[in-house]
Amino acid sequence: MISASENRYDVIVAGGGMTGSCLALALEPLGLRVAMVEAVARDNPSQPSFDDRSTALSRSSQRMFEAMGLWPGIVAASTPIASIHVSDRGRFGFSHIDAVEQNVEALGYVVINRVLGHVLQSAIASRDSLDVLCPQRITAVQTREDHVVVTVAAPSGERNLICSLLVAADGAGSTVRRLLGIRARHVDYGQRAITGNLMPELPMANRAFERFTDFGPLALLPVTEGRAAFVWCLPEAAAKDVIELSDNDFTKRLQAAFGYRLGTLDKVGRRSSYPLGLTRAARLTARRSVLVGNAANELHPVAAQGFNLGLRDVAALCDCIADTLRDGGEPAVIGDDRLLGSYAEWRRADHRKVVQFTDGLVRLFGSEHEPLRALRTLGMLGFDLVPGVRGLFARHTMGLAGRLPRLSRGVPLVEPGESVRMDRSA
Repeated sequence: MISASENRYDVIVAGGGMTGSCLALALEPLGLRVAMVEAVARDNPSQPSFDDRSTALSRSSQRMFEAMGLWPGIVAASTPIASIHVSDRGRFGFSHIDAVEQNVEALGYVVINRVLGHVLQSAIASRDSLDVLCPQRITAVQTREDHVVVTVAAPSGERNLICSLLVAADGAGSTVRRLLGIRARHVDYGQRAITGNLMPELPMANRAFERFTDFGPLALLPVTEGRAAFVWCLPEAAAKDVIELSDNDFTKRLQAAFGYRLGTLDKVGRRSSYPLGLTRAARLTARRSVLVGNAANELHPVAAQGFNLGLRDVAALCDCIADTLRDGGEPAVIGDDRLLGSYAEWRRADHRKVVQFTDGLVRLFGSEHEPLRALRTLGMLGFDLVPGVRGLFARHTMGLAGRLPRLSRGVPLVEPGESVRMDRSA
């Protein structure tokens, strides 16, 4: 029989994907009792979080993993991005960002989700203070003045858990967000992203390419073994036709869209696709509950900002919790209105900026109106010619603009020798 104390946690994280796993690990140095609830088993083929897709980690995300002590395992299987080349197919002008010009060793790093997942899961397995409840799912949430009652369903039956703070990190279709009564607005872009990898004839040389076409953006990112990961966004009907092409015909179609900057493209790997849209939660908090990552904002992949934005959510929330504990906060204070209000206020500007930026790119480069197409050309030219614009843009894409929490600056949440552990005698 499970005792009442075994059912009580300081924080319950709903969702064990990349964002939820990062949050659980980031909280560990604070001495909290944390449970992470994940519905899909790690070895289940339908587990979407740690598949063969690639993720571009921003500079701030790199710093966060460094501060958490996870970076050596990630960088060993990652590919640095030394430059980014942006072009608009059939239009004059292009733009580029260079790491040397920005005085950094890399603008970001590309890592395969499966590899990142292995690093995160290995770290979680070594943390005795983290309880992983998988495969289990949250079926009900009851918020109280000083705690949350979470009903969790497992193959053996249901049980209730109690926590001071519930964090929804369970993706764009968040069950917990719905159970909390938080509405979300969804905009369907009418596109699908086709992802995979291929072998270019010419070396990638640590270059990333973003090419805007008449049908949607096409990105090629450098990955290991000289291959290139691609994310090709197409209208629904076109995507359905393209995904069913033979490897040879698919490669020819992609080559026509991208051009020959990398020579002939060949040896395409397994392809997958998923629908694209913008999902925004109406608010970030409910009583003793908070949203992070895609549960708060799901973005179009055009600027590779989604996961990086979610990591800044994680870092900011951890900062708020750490500061509360340093001020002598008792267990119940972790999820009180003041802490959640601080988190929501902190994240509001970053969310608005990134959402407007990615949504604006989708609409600007997806428009067939000639005035907007001409504006795109002017924008490409001005990006390279107007002093300071490229540097400012680079700081935003690297996640280094605005007020940054400790982890996003590469500062450990808890310094060596420091203690912020809670007094559980209260």
